[in-house]
Amino acid sequence: MLDNFIGGQFVAAKAERYLPVFDPCTGEPYDEVPESGAEDVSAACGAAARAFTAWRRTTAAERSRALHEVAALLEGHSEELVDLEVRDTGKVRRQMAEEEMPAIVDVVSYFAGACRVLEGASTGEYLEGITSSIRREPIGVCAQVAPWNYPLMMAVWKWAPAVAAGNTVVLKPSELTPLSTLRMAELATRVLPPGVLNVVLGGASTGEQLVRQPEVAMVSLTGSSRAGRAVAVAAAERLSRVHLELGGNAPVVVFADADLAAAADAVVGAGFYNAGQDCTAATRVVVEDTVAADFMSLLLEGVAGVVPGDPDDEATTYGPLISQEHLERVAGYISRLPAAAVVACGGRRLERPGYFFEPTVVTRLRQEDEIVRDEVFGPVVTVQGFSGEEAALSVANGVAQGLTASVWTSDVARAGRFCRDLDFGAVAVNTHAPMASEMPHGGFGASGYGKDLAVYGLLDYTRVKHVAQGW
Repeated sequence: MLDNFIGGQFVAAKAERYLPVFDPCTGEPYDEVPESGAEDVSAACGAAARAFTAWRRTTAAERSRALHEVAALLEGHSEELVDLEVRDTGKVRRQMAEEEMPAIVDVVSYFAGACRVLEGASTGEYLEGITSSIRREPIGVCAQVAPWNYPLMMAVWKWAPAVAAGNTVVLKPSELTPLSTLRMAELATRVLPPGVLNVVLGGASTGEQLVRQPEVAMVSLTGSSRAGRAVAVAAAERLSRVHLELGGNAPVVVFADADLAAAADAVVGAGFYNAGQDCTAATRVVVEDTVAADFMSLLLEGVAGVVPGDPDDEATTYGPLISQEHLERVAGYISRLPAAAVVACGGRRLERPGYFFEPTVVTRLRQEDEIVRDEVFGPVVTVQGFSGEEAALSVANGVAQGLTASVWTSDVARAGRFCRDLDFGAVAVNTHAPMASEMPHGGFGASGYGKDLAVYGLLDYTRVKHVAQGW
């Protein structure tokens, strides 16, 4: 039975209900999280509000040193954190250890440096006898809700810029994946003052109470578009700031003059990583009709080498889906396919314990089909054809989500046009969804607003004050 982490210590929740935490590799429960109630959430927000009084007045250098120390602690405990993350999610261990964990440490290190080099508007005289300047200040207590697909990484994307900017945080991890976030907060509080980073456990009702707390000045959510709308409505009652990183449905636009093999390899790599449970997953292919057959051949050849399996097996490409509910959701898209659609490979649950689903490719789809318009969030790649740039752009932009996209072509002018006209927060050419701490991540439309990472992510956790001094 897990406890909340409030004010620098573990605190038993005053919960009436506990939720089982399941091992997605076996389907068996191994722990419980409290459905934290109003008293628990209030205690966490109160601790954060008290800590904010002093933390907001720390210098950028002090916050920077603290975050560098936290980054070193996380790096020193990498193996332990990887173990917890793999237990919660079923992620492939080598991917978590070699790719995700270094990126997590780098994000904390980046914001440790970025908080010292914020730029502001020039100080000057814009009215006679008055000198004006701009202050960037922390906002206050930030309520943050992290998802289950990258529990530790998404937690760091949230609390690191908020804390670097001088805010304090109450973070709610998904009830499906609580372990690594709790341990991270415990490690960070070896350096950060008690109450700067708090973790409260629970499901949707806990999150709803957190968003509505009177101490909360800003709400940040990574999750579905549906959850984002609910958070925005709840926060509007108190006019709290809102930062939303929501679902994606990334198009991969492949022209006939592209390196088809490279494009197919990218779809295999970025489409099935983490079992497709990634908002930037390359799962919606839009390929020029004249090379569609050749591309499909290359894609299916690559997918044949994709192996779902145990996290510790070196041959494994991806692990299980996160839950029985999510497995049924992904399978539901396949069961509801229109008659004209063709399942080129996969389409079934694996006959084994746990929530494993075959790597799947679906073709002969229309833009209005559910599986095209929705974010499946599983190991399922759809393939559509097009003829001409206008049609390609129409298909790519023809969904509600606008997080990330890629275009594959050897025509430099065409690449420039698509970088301009693709209606997504990030567009890549001849690669798919590269991530760097120095570059912003965030979408348009149903994918939300606000930015994670980069200086833009830091600025989102500040407010601007005009200071006018008369002489």
